[in-house]
Amino acid sequence: MHFRTKQVHAGVAPDPTTGAILTPIHQATTFVQPSVDRYMERGFTYSRSGNPTVRAFEDKLAALEGGVDAPAFATGMAAINAVFMAFLDAGAHAIISDVAYGGTYRLSTQVYTRFGVEFSFVDTADPAAVEAAVTPVTQLILTETPANPTLKLTDIRAVSDIAQKHGIPHAVDNTFLTPYYQQALELGADMSVHSTTKYLDGHNATVGGAVVIATQDHADRVRFIQNSTGTIMSPMVAWLSLQGTKTLSVRMDQQAANAMEIAEYLEAHDKVETVAYPGLASFPQHNLAKRQASGFGAMLWFEVIGGAAAGKKLMDSLGLWALAENLGSVESLATHPVTMTHAAIPPEERARVGITDGLVRLSVGLEDSRDLIADLARALDQV
Repeated sequence: MHFRTKQVHAGVAPDPTTGAILTPIHQATTFVQPSVDRYMERGFTYSRSGNPTVRAFEDKLAALEGGVDAPAFATGMAAINAVFMAFLDAGAHAIISDVAYGGTYRLSTQVYTRFGVEFSFVDTADPAAVEAAVTPVTQLILTETPANPTLKLTDIRAVSDIAQKHGIPHAVDNTFLTPYYQQALELGADMSVHSTTKYLDGHNATVGGAVVIATQDHADRVRFIQNSTGTIMSPMVAWLSLQGTKTLSVRMDQQAANAMEIAEYLEAHDKVETVAYPGLASFPQHNLAKRQASGFGAMLWFEVIGGAAAGKKLMDSLGLWALAENLGSVESLATHPVTMTHAAIPPEERARVGITDGLVRLSVGLEDSRDLIADLARALDQV
């Protein structure tokens, strides 16, 4: 089946008892077994270890990205944590993209370092830098591409080749492009991590996460952590995410089209100093974006002339764009990473990787692009 068909039908079937076309919400703690000798015959025992509604969502994601399994979690950070717990021993070393979500940075530097794990935040856009950072105790490479919020790209194939050469699992945070635009496992990654809160849900209705995994051995390790730590996604969230995922492609195509129009408008505006969007020819890694993804996504960032003060004034002047921390929803959102999503990262580290005080991140939604541009124009007039 092609992607658009799988996003609707993979992992689900009409309820065999009632014929209901939507997967039921199995809001049950425990599942009655037919006998002691037939324990687990029906596949479920206790919802911390597995739930039919959650499993349907996991099966859909696995089908969409070509994985053998896709354990789903309560949040995107729970998914990242499960990967860390599954593959990092005490005293191990991990390589992470130097531009990464603030929560990933916080988990690494303030939690796992307490157990002797060391992290190198590397410019993963440079494969040679990744190769140079590998040590005898490196046990994981985690790349975020496009990176949040600068949108810097990592060549997934090149880094996966390095990881395979050294026998190190390579996980890709694929939240910004989703399996619809970027097939991380096809490009050689071992795992593709998602905050399902974002585009897979698409409606600002849930928080969740998932790890799509290429091999059964790795899947077993992540499943063990999911069960042991009790961080499985809830049935209601899984059900809502199932419905959101069915419209992923049509939402992303329209949002990406809107994003291109907005990026072109901002690039031509005399009050805008810088615009970054992978679909623009001016984007430094435009050719890589075209090569490893089938679309450019709906995230962009820009800076207005006048720095941080001007950027904050612009954001406070927006009307249609909501000032909020999420992304990937049908509503357009504007975020100030320095005070919101990336506040956990020290100022000097933010500056080193290009997260400036005046950077405005836009998550482009499904509204009419003309209205979104008009709102930006009004805000820019106030700067």
